This record gives sequence, structure tokens and C-alpha cells, in this order.
Amino acid sequence: MGVTIRYLAIGGTMLCLAAATASAGLARGTATYSTPGTAPLVTGLFDPVLFNSTYGATAFAMSRSAGATYVRVVVPWTAIAPSSRPTGFDPRDPTSPGYSWENLDSTLEDAAAAHVTPILDVNGAPRWAFAKRPTSGAAGTPRAAALGDFAHALATHYDGTNGVPAEHVFQVWNEPNLSLDLGPVSAGAYRGMVNAFSSAVHGVDGSNLVVAGALDPFGHPKSKKQKWYSVAPLAYMRSLLCLSKGSHPHSTCHNAVHFDVWSHHPYTFGGPFGRAKRPDDVELGDLPRMRAVLQAGVRLHHVVSTHRVKFWVTEFGWDSSPPRRHAAPMGLASRWTAESLHQMWLSGVSLVTWFDLQDRASPSPYQSGLYFHSSSLGRARPKPVRTAFRFPFVAYLSGATVSVWGRVATSDKQRVTIQLRHGKSGSWRTVAYIGANSHGIFRAKMQVRATATDWLRAVAPGSGKAIPFSLTVPHASHIGPWGN
Repeated sequence: MGVTIRYLAIGGTMLCLAAATASAGLARGTATYSTPGTAPLVTGLFDPVLFNSTYGATAFAMSRSAGATYVRVVVPWTAIAPSSRPTGFDPRDPTSPGYSWENLDSTLEDAAAAHVTPILDVNGAPRWAFAKRPTSGAAGTPRAAALGDFAHALATHYDGTNGVPAEHVFQVWNEPNLSLDLGPVSAGAYRGMVNAFSSAVHGVDGSNLVVAGALDPFGHPKSKKQKWYSVAPLAYMRSLLCLSKGSHPHSTCHNAVHFDVWSHHPYTFGGPFGRAKRPDDVELGDLPRMRAVLQAGVRLHHVVSTHRVKFWVTEFGWDSSPPRRHAAPMGLASRWTAESLHQMWLSGVSLVTWFDLQDRASPSPYQSGLYFHSSSLGRARPKPVRTAFRFPFVAYLSGATVSVWGRVATSDKQRVTIQLRHGKSGSWRTVAYIGANSHGIFRAKMQVRATATDWLRAVAPGSGKAIPFSLTVPHASHIGPWGN
């Protein structure tokens, strides 16, 4: 096996971003700025209804046009494996009688045609694979060895030699700190699942990535009225990584966990700067705390990977009004979308996956799509939120300067034009140019005459025009991510 190398791609070095530098303008003395190398930000989409349906080809193409280069695809273990094991069934062999790959093959072929990279999200154990069977409020727990066997079959089937697309990104379960997904909730049991899964997937191809975590952001105690429960994400994470509390964690056990990416679902109350009210919950404003725990796990060799350990968000969104009453009004939801992407990037997150592609049909509570619901997906109408997701742009006034950040939709080097408008109407005038770096990130601290009543926007080839961003900061809001 050799010596295992451990990295952390989200360390302080990559987050120390030099200020953009001004130079001579391109026209009429307009200032131009360059952006140095930074950490990347890529985006993905997750729509469990549309991605696993007859709409898959259209849904993936729409995802790509919205700027996403990744898609999270549910892999239902219970639907692929046999409900009862036939004689001679070998769970490690994808060709073994009883396995059914056809539906997933078709989905992943559609994804490949749209040039998006799937994150294969394994969930749902067959009855014969349980270590602890489901009960009311608890989804049950699979045997780690059985999950490892299925992971081996999955990675082998998609190793690029079987006439179907090669896949290299695999997520181990969804929200394992929530009893409705994995119960009873146990970080130790999940550690065994992750290690068995990683051993199998890496055994097929050492370049494969294993995503762990994908945690629910809130702890919920069990009660007489509510049988389901969840463990607060930081408490769960410390238990999984064998870490103590405090700013300088020490080891509490010596059980390493093997993964390449840590993921979280930071749904947030009160906008993109919101922080959790309870100490171990993790909303957007708490992501640096989660990153610090991850860094401690890597430093103490409790996280083992031959890759640089990455920090991802594999599910996030804001419901909007319309269509959902009490959700963020559309203009605010669009602003929050751009600001959320910025805040996650500042926190070391390199991939953000949005939930959903399209609003669900009423009376579903899920109304965080980039498109309004339509009976025909190809005719679905995009929300302004889609523009903010595809071409995020933020601007903040501080004295005589305006700090701006964004990412062009093409995610490459581009010249970005920054324009300013006085008030909500009137003409736009160019006030600066910024060169985006090789990841498409652009940022600058601009010397420009502006007031809180002004608006800025970014324009770039291949990206179009970003949503105009007001220099007036909205009043703090207690609106939740789902309109509650």
C-alpha cells in the first residue's frame, strides 16, 4: 500500500487571496483589475425526481446550461440489488444474476451526453443487508460489509470497461445524522460504512473520490410526539472523527475514517450570513467552524485520503416567493443565491450543489427550483435565481471603495465589465474592468464614486449580464430556507 499522503485543499494558504491590482484602463482611463489565483468554485444540481425519470436528458441539459458541471444522482441500492438473493448471488460481482443496472445506466448515459459529472449518491439498503432493521422514526442501518460489497459492484460496473460511462465520484449515504435516513443514529456505525465503502471503491480505482458526511444542518431531539430525531452536525462530526470539543481538539479515540471529500447541507435561517442558534448546528455562517473540525481531523491523521481532502456542499437552496408564500421574495432570493455562493467559497467550499432544478408541483413544499414548475419541462420558465446561480455577483460598499466578487458562467479567463447605475432606473455606465482568473473567479476592491442608492452589475462574454446588485444592504430577515 505504501505511505498514505494526507492533504487538505481548504487550508489557509489557498484562502489567502491577494487583493486585485489596478492598472491603466482599457478605455478612457477606466480602471482595470486583475484577479490572482484562487480556490475554484464549481456548481452542481440535485433533482431526485427529474434526474431519475424520462425527463433525464432534458433535465441534465438544462442543468448544464445553468452553469452546473456536476449533478447528484440517487443510486437506490434496494432497486438495483435483488429483493431476495438468488442461489449463487455474488454481491461484489455486477454481472451476478439479480442485479439490475438498466435504469441507472440510462440515467448516466443522459448525464454523459450533457457533459455533467455525476455524484453517485448511494442510499436505501435491501432487506437482507440490514444490521439493524427499520423501526418507526428510524430508517435502519445496513451491514458495513454488505455496503462494501455493493460499492465494489457499483464501482466495477462503472469502471469504463463495460460499455457504460465511467464514474468516479461516490457519496456514502444522505444525512446519516438524521434517523429518517440512517437510524439509530450512530457515528461509529457510519464510520464503518464509510470505511467499507471507501476500501471497495478505491480498490477498483484509486482515483475514485468518496464523499462522506452530507449532514443535516440541525439537531432535533426525539420526543413523544416526534419519533424521528437528528444529532447536531458538529457533535456528530466530532464523534465520527474522534475529536474533542474546543478550539484545539485532541484525539478521543484512534479510529481513522477514509474519505476524500467532506460534505454538508447548510440550509440557513435569516439569509446568507445566518448562524445557528444552537452551538453544534451548522448554517452558512458556521461553515468555517466545520472546516476547522475537518482540518483538525486531517492534522491528527483521523481522516485518511490519498487525495487532497475537499469541502463540498452537496445540497442547498432557497425557496422563493412566488410560488411559496412566506419564502424570500424573488429579488431577495436572487441576491441571497449569489451571496450564499460567495460565503461558501470564502469558507473553503469548492463545489455547491443546488436543490432543485424545477419547483415541485403544488402542494409540494419544495419550491427552491431554478425554474418555475411546468407540466412540460422543456417549456419551464427560468427564475431570476437561475441567473444568480449561473453568474453570481456581489458588491459591498465601504467608505470610498466597493468590493466586488463573482464567477463567470464559463468558469475561465474572461474580461468582466463592471457597470454602475444610480438608483433603480436610468442608464448603466462602465466603471471598471476585472480580469477573471483561470477558475472564472473575479474580485477587486474598486475605487469608485458610489452611494448606498447605487446598483452594480457584471457583464462578461458567454455569461451575459449578472443580476443587478444593490449597494443598500437589506434589513436582516428571519425568513427560513423553506419559507418558514
